[in-house]
Amino acid sequence: MFGIVIPGDYLTGSLSGDVMLFIIPINMIFVISMLFWERSNPKSTILWLLVMLLFPPLGFMMYLFFGQTFYSKYAFRSKAHEDGRIRRALEGQRVRLRMDSSLLEKEQPGSSEFVGTMMRMGHGYTNDNEVKVYTDGRDYYRDLFDDIRSAKETINFEFYIIRDDEMGSALVNLFIEKLKQGVHVRVMCDAYGFGKGPKKNMKEFVRAGGQFTLFHSRATCMLTPRKNNRNHRKIMVVDGRIGWTGGHNIGNEYIGKGPLGNWRDTSVRIEGGAVLGMQIRFLTDWRYATRVDVTTEDIFYKNVPGKGKEIVQIISGGPDVLESSPVHGQYMMLFTRCRKTLYIHTPYLVPDEATLSVLKIAAQSGVDVRIIIPDKPDHPFVYWANLFYANLLMQSGVRVYHYKNGFMHSKAIVADSYYCSVGSANLDERSMNLNFETNAMIYSREIGERLSETFLGDLERSVEFTTEKYRSKRRMDSIKIAFCRLAAGQL
Repeated sequence: MFGIVIPGDYLTGSLSGDVMLFIIPINMIFVISMLFWERSNPKSTILWLLVMLLFPPLGFMMYLFFGQTFYSKYAFRSKAHEDGRIRRALEGQRVRLRMDSSLLEKEQPGSSEFVGTMMRMGHGYTNDNEVKVYTDGRDYYRDLFDDIRSAKETINFEFYIIRDDEMGSALVNLFIEKLKQGVHVRVMCDAYGFGKGPKKNMKEFVRAGGQFTLFHSRATCMLTPRKNNRNHRKIMVVDGRIGWTGGHNIGNEYIGKGPLGNWRDTSVRIEGGAVLGMQIRFLTDWRYATRVDVTTEDIFYKNVPGKGKEIVQIISGGPDVLESSPVHGQYMMLFTRCRKTLYIHTPYLVPDEATLSVLKIAAQSGVDVRIIIPDKPDHPFVYWANLFYANLLMQSGVRVYHYKNGFMHSKAIVADSYYCSVGSANLDERSMNLNFETNAMIYSREIGERLSETFLGDLERSVEFTTEKYRSKRRMDSIKIAFCRLAAGQL
């Protein structure tokens, strides 16, 4: 199967030769085991196969420590059980969808089928929401902090990153103030994302009566493969009636005070029935992280007061539901449903083969497909992988642009100025298969036109990338691209 060259010195009876004659067959057993166990994407399998063959048997240890995914259905069994409870709670919303289907079809043909597909994947249907879109960090923090100040009963806060800086300290100090007013505050962060968080402030928060947990403990992240399963969600729910989600974390860079300059991101504030979906997601994640069940049967059936008329579904995915991959399904539906325009913001453009194919087909069928990606790297691998996949897409008619006014971190998609996705999930395999993500899927002509106009405005601050520019890259850049396109979604 594989050609292995053994230097003559290894066959002379020396100690090193004996060791190698032992290691080589053991490593082949490891390789075969990995091929049998692994059910992730073929690109990941090839990457780890090369590592194992080049560095026997260290490569297998690295694979077990960083790369393997076969454990997921066992490691996240308790979360999958909670997701089953959520699905059972959606039965009443199916009736509402059937009643509204004719109105949906009148507004956008095919939209009721889109909504129904997402419902069958376990994501509720709500038609009574008020949605506000944020594309500027200062506006975002102003209103986010105002909602925290207005809290009367509970604040549930689940973010990937809280920085140990001016913005992070201000947030935690505000939480402490709310605790003194009798508000119940729970805060959950990803262990990886909180690595440089405001630990001193957070200790004061806990001493004041606040509840804080890491989604995975540091020991879990150090000693198990779950380090690769990061909680990338950004969710805040205030008093069970106001919900926030999107791409913003908590840190100075989101208001342009960082090495990458202006930070372009997108988030939404929601009041209405969809907030219950965010509340349930937070509470089930909290149960998984703390082993304390703060959910009750009531929370799965509680009605949240309606505030507007926008249709919203909260789409959450992660390795606990890897077989169905809701975020991947959401994106595939978006890309196959568009008929005129498809506008995509994403910092990480590392699609799998299926996503790559449907984007190509959309462009080849006459859809105006445009994608804005960063012009600066914030990750050692992804920037170069972006260029590779951009080139593949551009060959099929997709137009790709580099954002020049700072860093593009937004994960917003709008199709035909109606189907809108704003959330935490990038257009890469990590968001589809490894991370825990949440998007707000919004069906709205008003929000769709707003996001489309914002995208076209961003094009004025961007420069189009072309296949000619890609071909003119330096040889060293070609080497970086060749390696990084394999590693980008895995490390």
